[in-house]
Amino acid sequence: MTKLAIFDLDHTLLPIDSDYEWGQFLVRTGAVDPVEFKRRNDDFFEQYKAGTLDPVEYLEFALGTLARYPRTQLAAMQEQFMAEVIRPAIRDCARDLVRKHQEAGDLVCIITATNRFVTEPIAREFGVEHLLAAEPEIDEQGNLTGRLLGPHTSGAGKVTHMHAWLERLGHEFGQFESTHFYSDSHNDIPLLSVVSHPVATNPNAALMRHAQAQGWPLLHLFND
Repeated sequence: MTKLAIFDLDHTLLPIDSDYEWGQFLVRTGAVDPVEFKRRNDDFFEQYKAGTLDPVEYLEFALGTLARYPRTQLAAMQEQFMAEVIRPAIRDCARDLVRKHQEAGDLVCIITATNRFVTEPIAREFGVEHLLAAEPEIDEQGNLTGRLLGPHTSGAGKVTHMHAWLERLGHEFGQFESTHFYSDSHNDIPLLSVVSHPVATNPNAALMRHAQAQGWPLLHLFND
């Protein structure tokens, strides 16, 4: 195994933002107060797009909504979300991109700022074993507490988490013959800047400008 392929998730492998859509799902199913939750969720989403989001503040807001429910109920909500929102959104071109790296024998990982509760079933849907995501704290009964465990996985935090993950596997970043990272967002420039093959995938305007200035390749999976 001499090559590493890392993927961002939202707007990279998915044409939607799974975190935002989870919030919309909670509103639609009556799991949260529709007016107040939608207002806060929309505010956080605008901050994310502007690059001003406080990731810890947002994550503890999102995880706090999950902490209201026992794990068994959350599991049912999770499967409904996958069936109604995520699976219909996944495009064959995204599956094919991941599969290309898997079939080449690359070490494949998804790294996302979205929390593990939302993203773990999505990583499984793509057949990806390794997921680095915001980790929710879990109590002795297996229920979510609403707090974030450890540092967040956004911006430069993705670089930190990647190195720690590789160390746990007994690898070093420098040992790989090539390293790919696919992302849509300027927030991921820190990790894009350290890999040998950065790919601006469905890039937002800020990343598009940066990628063109750096001569990075552009990939548009979702042209519609």
